Amino acid sequence: MFHSRKYNPRSGMQTSPWIILGSSVILLIVVIVLAVQNTSREKRSMSKVLREKAVALIRAVEAGARTGMKGMMWGGHQIQKLLEETGGLPDVMYIAVLDKTGRIVAHSDPSKVDTLFRPGRKLVHLGSDLQENLELIDLGKHGRVFEVHRYFRPLQKGWRRPGAHMHEMMRQDKKHNASPHDWFSPQKREKLYIVVGLDVTPFEEAIRKDIRTTVMISAILLLLGFGGFVSLFWMHSYRAARSSLLDTSAFADEIVTHLPVGLIATDNEGRIRFFNAAAEKITGLHLSMMQNQQPNTLLPEKLCNLEQSLENGQIISDQEMECTFSGGHTVPLSVSATRILNNAGKFIGQILILRDLGEVRRLQDQVRRQEKLAAIGGLAAGVAHEIRNPLSSIKGLATFFANQFTDGSEAKEAASVMIQEVDRLNRVISELLDFARPTRLKRKLTDLEPLITRSVQLIQQDAASQNIKIKTGIANNISPVLIDPDRLTQCLLNLYLNAIEAMPKGGKLSIHCDNDTDGNVQLAISDTGQGIKAEHLHQVFDPYFTTKNKGTGLGLAIVHKIIEAHQARIKVKSSSDRGTAMVIQLPGHSDGI
Repeated sequence: MFHSRKYNPRSGMQTSPWIILGSSVILLIVVIVLAVQNTSREKRSMSKVLREKAVALIRAVEAGARTGMKGMMWGGHQIQKLLEETGGLPDVMYIAVLDKTGRIVAHSDPSKVDTLFRPGRKLVHLGSDLQENLELIDLGKHGRVFEVHRYFRPLQKGWRRPGAHMHEMMRQDKKHNASPHDWFSPQKREKLYIVVGLDVTPFEEAIRKDIRTTVMISAILLLLGFGGFVSLFWMHSYRAARSSLLDTSAFADEIVTHLPVGLIATDNEGRIRFFNAAAEKITGLHLSMMQNQQPNTLLPEKLCNLEQSLENGQIISDQEMECTFSGGHTVPLSVSATRILNNAGKFIGQILILRDLGEVRRLQDQVRRQEKLAAIGGLAAGVAHEIRNPLSSIKGLATFFANQFTDGSEAKEAASVMIQEVDRLNRVISELLDFARPTRLKRKLTDLEPLITRSVQLIQQDAASQNIKIKTGIANNISPVLIDPDRLTQCLLNLYLNAIEAMPKGGKLSIHCDNDTDGNVQLAISDTGQGIKAEHLHQVFDPYFTTKNKGTGLGLAIVHKIIEAHQARIKVKSSSDRGTAMVIQLPGHSDGI
């Protein structure tokens, strides 16, 4: 039973969220590692630049001090001035010379001279005299400073006191508040340290900006990478879903196209969208004619009226009707119909299912005929045996009485008529017995062309007497068939004689034989006689049905029985103005009969 159905398309393959999450985590780790590496590289670059700048300053101070001491007899006051001038350079926070106890001998800030450089912390030099020590120190509210220190080397080995001029310089130093003792004098040859403190704020600000830029770029890369992963998986899912959909669609199309029932589908506007091969065969209409057409343009009114029933909520299931299509042929149908609704309950179309009942009804008629024939055959066999013996006695007495009278007498004529009627009755009984007994065939491979030729020769005289022309058409490629030649000849003669009797005023008898599209052999006997009425077509093979005044009604019944014994088919086509055609369809030998 068909009801309204919702169409729910299958969704495509879904991407696992864990795959996307894992890919995003991996991408995040890669971005973080690259950012850390970039930051470390920037810090190393900053350290290198600051170290080189500090070393350059130290060497410049040492060179200046060395030059002044050698040429101009510098003392501590001049070195102090040199440090003050050097400390004014950009990014230089301080520059100082310390003794080994950490006391400031000279400083870019004069107020810090003769004080401890950093109380509680002793400056320790590691490595050789020429090696610089680096240190990043946090000064609290003063920020951080990059500090470089090493041994101070303003005096070269072999330097000697210049004499009185040096005393004069020392006196000048005292006047200018120099240190109470000159640490740069030849007597003070103990090791001193020089310390340069550079401001790292510009570098750190640049690093912070670089970090912000790196974070921004990393975030953009992360988003792009994440979007790329998602797009990739979506594309993969889309392709997989599309491939699955195409496979499913192709599978469904193959199934629906080759269904043994006719299927007609319309859209929400009532136009035909699908028309399978079975529907084409049933209606005799081609898909190209029906595509995008309204059903009422070519389909029978009975089918089109079903739409109103569906709109009223009626259920149409296996409704039997007979429909006449545009080709003029009438087909008994079993019709089912339904409306299609989507998930939202919106109407999107209708489906009409047609099932041809012609074969079903033929089988039903065949079953009824077989039941009738079985009953009649059993009755005929019993009656025939009971009647044949008295008929023999009657015929014998009639022959005796006929011999008792002279020729030409009325009594002798009456006896002759009695003998003829007994013979006719005996012939009917013989036909009854033939009809009642099982048909036993003696099959052999037979070429139909000579068989048809011989059968036609047997009725040529009767046809000529009725002014009937015989036309035969036998294809050249007819393969031999497995039949009983005598029985098939009996069938053909019966059909020929029926055709001749249907044309009392003359006409044409046609016999055609050819292969059909299914590999069977088709033999057609047609005439141009008066034809058979439409209401009698389904009765022509029934026993005792006849439209002739002198017919027994068993001829076509026996033909039908013989044809069925060959596992073949016989069909009748007739109209009152075109005559009658009997079509015998014999299975090809390859079918293994």
